Amino acid sequence: MPKFLIQATYTPEGTKGLLAEGASGRRAAVEQVVTGLGGKVEAMYFAFGEDDLVIVVDFPDPVSMAAVSLTVKASGALRTRATPLLTLDEIDEAARRQVAFRAPGA
Repeated sequence: MPKFLIQATYTPEGTKGLLAEGASGRRAAVEQVVTGLGGKVEAMYFAFGEDDLVIVVDFPDPVSMAAVSLTVKASGALRTRATPLLTLDEIDEAARRQVAFRAPGA
């Protein structure tokens, strides 16, 4: 299953919701969304600094991740970034593939 790193920052309105609901309430909401699309939450951490929330999730396909991303962003409660994560074996496989590429000006 494709794995994704989600980094999120709460907007002021989203932060008000977090304060009212608590971290465990948000964890339950994230679990419901992810499992509802056939995925799994591997890890979820709150942080401070540039990101307020860091999540690692597995989804059956990238389209599921895109659907969640669009819905969450449309809420206006969070600004998010989703980064696909690759295993060491996947990178080894990518390194073995031949790619026909010519650098600009070469």
